[in-house]
Amino acid sequence: MYTSFYQLIDFHSFYDMYYKIFESLGLSSSASWMSYLAAGGSLSFLAINLLVLATAFYTWFERRTIARFQVRRGPNRNGPFGLGQPFADVIKLIMKEDTIPTEADKPVFTIAPIALLAPTLLIITVIPIDDASFLATLNIGILFIVGITSVNSIAIFMAGWGSRNKYAILGSMRGAAMLISYEIPMALGITSVLLISGSLAMTEIVAKQDIWFIVVMPMGFFVFMAAATAEMSRTPFDQIEAESELGSGYNTEFSGIKFAILFLAEFMAPIVTSAVVTTLFLGGSQGFDFLPGQAWFVLKMFVVIFILLWIRSTWPRLRIDQIMGFAWKILMELGFVNIFLIAIEVAVLMDPVTGLLTSQDLLIMAAINWVFTILTLVFLANLLGKRNYDRPDPVPSPLANMQPKGEK
Repeated sequence: MYTSFYQLIDFHSFYDMYYKIFESLGLSSSASWMSYLAAGGSLSFLAINLLVLATAFYTWFERRTIARFQVRRGPNRNGPFGLGQPFADVIKLIMKEDTIPTEADKPVFTIAPIALLAPTLLIITVIPIDDASFLATLNIGILFIVGITSVNSIAIFMAGWGSRNKYAILGSMRGAAMLISYEIPMALGITSVLLISGSLAMTEIVAKQDIWFIVVMPMGFFVFMAAATAEMSRTPFDQIEAESELGSGYNTEFSGIKFAILFLAEFMAPIVTSAVVTTLFLGGSQGFDFLPGQAWFVLKMFVVIFILLWIRSTWPRLRIDQIMGFAWKILMELGFVNIFLIAIEVAVLMDPVTGLLTSQDLLIMAAINWVFTILTLVFLANLLGKRNYDRPDPVPSPLANMQPKGEK
């Protein structure tokens, strides 16, 4: 039952369907490449629209969940439980006037929202939702993701620069500096995955996870998740949109559909990031047989999305110097330490003949890495954390007129 349904969204099913159609139309000589283009276009159209629709409902889920964290009700007027709120927001944004500042660099100002959204949509093409459900199988899939996400920093700087607004430019400069800084720890976290899997292909990374990599290398997972959260510019790393300092950051001058596209990219980022985390660290579509692989993949994504949302709802915003210091002074060092540890373990435990790691080898690595991770985090907490101390009694200022009567 599951197989027959989920094969409907498989590339090969689309290809076979279009091939038969073109053959029946007497286009047998061109049926192969025409079917390839039609299947790719149809599946891309379906995937993009499903992702946009999922993002719309994610905005509702995020607002309702944060409201519960803050003892509020959240959206509840449009539709049952407020489910119509995303559609009301879209209609409102489309109807708003699309203004462009007089001094703006119009081509750059117009292209910036598209440049920010396109990489997010492209990432989903190399995510293997199941063994056969994907848009593209690249043998360098993870390298493609690292490369395409680097465009975000350029897009954010384009948005600020094209606006010709000092607050937007300051926000975009913060964003570019922060994104470039956190790309390094994120790449280090990915490198540890590659050392164990021995492949850049996303499908091979999933296949090598006899034991999920989150269990095998918790420090690598922590480094990647922290860096990915910063790359999304989500709380506590959202200083590029610090309302109290920069208005709205790089998107201050945007309105109408351009503003909608910018926030579509921002709210789509947690969904795509959770898909990447599920693939790299949670075994992808692996699960028990009573559910299909795609269902397990979506369930794991939901857990990651909820954790990201939980962090956003409860953590305060960091200062920009704290954000940059965390990237260069903590995450990068943890990433290097994790790589060296994984490399030593792989060199010692890997079978020199087959070049493979068994489940027993992965369990040994997990035990070593968990002990090392706990000791490292305890050491950092004691080294960098602020201990409790006795607060001095407050001394009133002589300028506050708080002296007792009769004293001068």
